[in-house]
Amino acid sequence: MTTDTVAVTDLPELPGRVLTPKELQTWVSSLAARPELWESLVRHDTGKRHYASLYRDSDIDVWVLCWNVEDDTGWHDHDISSGAVAVVRGAVSEANPRMGGEPVTRVVGEGRAFAFGPDHIHRMAGAVDGSVSIHAYSPPLWRMGQYSISPSGVLRRHAVSYADELRPLDPG
Repeated sequence: MTTDTVAVTDLPELPGRVLTPKELQTWVSSLAARPELWESLVRHDTGKRHYASLYRDSDIDVWVLCWNVEDDTGWHDHDISSGAVAVVRGAVSEANPRMGGEPVTRVVGEGRAFAFGPDHIHRMAGAVDGSVSIHAYSPPLWRMGQYSISPSGVLRRHAVSYADELRPLDPG
């Protein structure tokens, strides 16, 4: 993990309060359009998924994530935080679990963004080598939940810190 925070005066305007998912999506899309603020954090030479903290205050937490096709977060949630993702290079895959069936999966390409509330469980992966996405969370992340599924189908949530590396806890 890398931390290279930018000055709040450089960022798109923030309201000084917790943002809704829709507001987060609009805000992260504005940030995505300003590569001079995040390009220095992009790395694909680490041999694994690279993520770097761009900005954090009492209302928002912003990360730059760099993906290759073998990168996979595993199933997780963002505890009490809503989130938004803007894909600025390449494409990422997002899967949502579905009880009794295969996950619902979509590929989100460059120039697209999406948002979600704190009840959202998903799994993200790189869909194209060299992909980059910007993630914003409000309120800021402190905890997340990672999920494992036992061979008998029992779902378990494991609490993790926002600073922990997300990775699959079980196969596929």
